[in-house]
Amino acid sequence: QLRLVESGGGLVQPGGSLRLSCAASGFSLEHYAIAWFRQAPGKEQEGVSCISSAGGRTINADSVKDRFTISKDYTKNTAYLQMSDLKPEDTAVYYCAASELLIRCRDYESYDIWGQGTQVTVSI
Repeated sequence: QLRLVESGGGLVQPGGSLRLSCAASGFSLEHYAIAWFRQAPGKEQEGVSCISSAGGRTINADSVKDRFTISKDYTKNTAYLQMSDLKPEDTAVYYCAASELLIRCRDYESYDIWGQGTQVTVSI
């Protein structure tokens, strides 16, 4: 069974940091592109950050540029989203997703393996 499990969400003050984890099982991240999406109440789902299957290319949405960093650790078969300088508008449920051998990681409609999501709340 192909599975992704997110963790690391929580409540953080504005300006703070969090690291989200996305643990894969049933397949190896070495051959999969990974993306992080988020969805805030009443808003459409947004692709936040992605990393190519080879791991050599990352893309961030303008809204998180220079604040979020995506990475993959093949030894742990886990992807991460390091988030810093968090803002209240970053509050959302964050999901990781995977797509096999995806060349252009920003082809967000191609992701077909999804985690259950983790809540991130940025508030005083």
